Amino acid sequence: MIPILGGLGAAVAFAVSTLASARASRLVGGPSTLAGVMAIGLGGALPFALFASPPPGLGGDALPWAALAGTGNVIGLLLTYSAYRIGAVGIIATIVSTEGALAALISVLAGEALVPGSGPALALVALGVTLAAVGGGQEVEEGVRIPRERSLRAAGLALAAALAFGIGLYATGRVSDLLPAAWAILPPRIVGVLVVAIPLALAGRIRITRAALPFVVATGLAEIVGYGSYVTGAREGIAVASVLASMFAPMATLAAFVLFRERLGPRQLAGIVLVVAGIAILGALQG
Repeated sequence: MIPILGGLGAAVAFAVSTLASARASRLVGGPSTLAGVMAIGLGGALPFALFASPPPGLGGDALPWAALAGTGNVIGLLLTYSAYRIGAVGIIATIVSTEGALAALISVLAGEALVPGSGPALALVALGVTLAAVGGGQEVEEGVRIPRERSLRAAGLALAAALAFGIGLYATGRVSDLLPAAWAILPPRIVGVLVVAIPLALAGRIRITRAALPFVVATGLAEIVGYGSYVTGAREGIAVASVLASMFAPMATLAAFVLFRERLGPRQLAGIVLVVAGIAILGALQG
């Protein structure tokens, strides 16, 4: 039950993060959005971690896994925010949502058991991603049609982000076995501040406008809640928590339809349905 609740809680938080970061990225760009999100995330998570438990030791396997978790998350977010500037939220979120399936696959390769029937479910996800990615050129957002070239470029960025996130999610699950939950969510924020926020600030290249600020703050806070929920679930089962956390995609797609007036093509909608079905089947098999 804990992996299920943790994964679903993460899905809701990540859906909020998706919508807020999409808007922020279009206002100030991916790097500035990421720098602000990481700074807010670290500022919000660190006091809680210090209050919840004393700083843990980072000996043994904890430090490498923490570094990998942080790096995967930061790279994934930067690629995702870049994709949001040029593509449709529903397609990008759907492709990125395969991070859970990738994390589950990585966990299997590392020795965690995956029940029979998971292979066809993963194939269904792959087919859905293919349809969603190559069916571009028919998206309409806020009354403007997105050119096919931009759509394909956004899909490529989203695929690369999904791989980075999958690695980061698996590493986060491993970190959750070695560190208290409050500390397991810190690595991405620390890496993001050290590698992105501070260098951009020193170069004078962070630009957060008044219009973008609420979206950046909402993204940073939602990321903390989402990863905290995911880490809690992953402590009991990485595969289940990862797959259910990926259900943020249909939530974000529906919200984008309402909030951003986003309209997708038939093949893209079919791809989204296949991805959601594959993820749901995979989660049911693991549960």
